[in-house]
Amino acid sequence: MSTTAPKIFIGGGTGFIGTVLRILFQNEGYNVKVISRTPVQGGVTWSDLTLMDLPENTAAVINCSGENVLNPKYRWNETFKKKVYSSRISTNDFLVEMIKETKYKPKVFISMSGVGIYKPDPVKEYDEYTKINEGFDYISKLAIDWEKSTELPEDTDVRRVIVRSGVVLGRTGGMIKQVFPQFYLGLGGPIGDGKQFFPWIHVYDLCRMMLYAVKNEKVTGVLNGVAPEIITNNQFTKAFGKALWRPTITPLPAFAVKLIFGQERSVMMLEGQKVIPKRVQELGFDYIHPSIDSACTEFSKLFYIPPEWKGNFKQQVPEISS
Repeated sequence: MSTTAPKIFIGGGTGFIGTVLRILFQNEGYNVKVISRTPVQGGVTWSDLTLMDLPENTAAVINCSGENVLNPKYRWNETFKKKVYSSRISTNDFLVEMIKETKYKPKVFISMSGVGIYKPDPVKEYDEYTKINEGFDYISKLAIDWEKSTELPEDTDVRRVIVRSGVVLGRTGGMIKQVFPQFYLGLGGPIGDGKQFFPWIHVYDLCRMMLYAVKNEKVTGVLNGVAPEIITNNQFTKAFGKALWRPTITPLPAFAVKLIFGQERSVMMLEGQKVIPKRVQELGFDYIHPSIDSACTEFSKLFYIPPEWKGNFKQQVPEISS
């Protein structure tokens, strides 16, 4: 049996979530291998994986790959839809085949998904036990296919975990990085009427949730990657403005959202789902930022140094008791 540090392979490990995930696992003593399209120091390319087996001491394969659906630089057309789809499903297909064929199996395969699998509703609550029947729009059908692409043969003996992420908040990427300038200048405001639910999670908690899934053999199946505090877009807007000591009276009208992102994508911003992390809480996961006020305060500084860069992004992840 190898005595070297257990290895973690992360698809999409150079992105916003993947970078934080990589540093977290490295801080925990894992040997992290980032999977990328082009060579990176200490990593492997997708092409490299076609020529190798996973090492004996592989703890997990995690896939965070996925083109940003709300990237405003791209028009919402069939070409971009195919890119969004392929970046998620094709990479999972590739990793599943690799896991099936490699001599040494990872202990767990973790894939991202999204809360877009749940139909927006002003009242209905969703948790991990909610039955998913069929997709109702492009985003929900994408999420269903995304999750189906993680399926492994029963005799593979690899745990499978799917994290249905909400809006991931962090100072170094995602939504916060995009809206920080206008909020800092006092030009922030709600999207549409602001009454839509806003399922969210701090990037540190999302990554720690995946670490939790790696370290605990009882974690399997779907986890809602959202914070326990249920809020609306209005409440997020007020919390972020308060943290920055700025007014939030400049809304982004619904017609402008539709003009920029198109009718289909605008639904993701103008409508929302009330998503509860029921299984996550049942498993005993402990959030660093369970409230939106806590999260917004953490990344409200103009000259921001991420805690993981300073070497103190490490908080004990509790074990599941027997």
